[in-house]
Amino acid sequence: MTDSYLQVSRNGKIPEIVFAKPKVNAICATSSRELGQVFAEFRHDPELRVAILTTAGGGVFSAGWDLKAASQGEDYVSDPGIGGWWGFTSMTGLLKPVIVAVNGHAIGAAFEMLTRADFVIAANHAEFWLPEVRRGIPLEIASYLLPRLLPRQKAMEILMTGRHFSAQELSSLGLINEVVAAEQVMDCARRLAAKLALGTPGL
Repeated sequence: MTDSYLQVSRNGKIPEIVFAKPKVNAICATSSRELGQVFAEFRHDPELRVAILTTAGGGVFSAGWDLKAASQGEDYVSDPGIGGWWGFTSMTGLLKPVIVAVNGHAIGAAFEMLTRADFVIAANHAEFWLPEVRRGIPLEIASYLLPRLLPRQKAMEILMTGRHFSAQELSSLGLINEVVAAEQVMDCARRLAAKLALGTPGL
């Protein structure tokens, strides 16, 4: 891919996808379409079993929606491609697990994306919040999924206050599988992926 923000490598049956978009890994429709192509290849390749998605850096996993793209006319109903925002969140026929390795703060659309991941490993310093409520921006994924994943009152707190939640808090709510030191996030995700890759492929 030319001018891509993606770094894709393969560890046996496990592709590792790194989204590296300076300065804060903000997502836009163009980069979602690129990610969608990568996840489509993952979906169709019978040799690939588990995908790991992470971002470059470490202070901020992703600041969410790319406000620069928004200022240039992109909005939340722009076409994100075949897999939806982040390339996999609404991909049909994706019967293989996706692990998201969160190495920093996940804000807005990045936090929403985690509700569609199969597994989430997070750094112990990471924080998660949805600032959209203070900006008048709809939360299409989170407003639908969080009340189904969590007790209603806790889902409303996340959706309507915009407050920061720690990785430990979200782990206690069941939204994060494991919280580890920052330098252990990818190792933990790889160990989990290796275990999952031993399972029977989806039909």
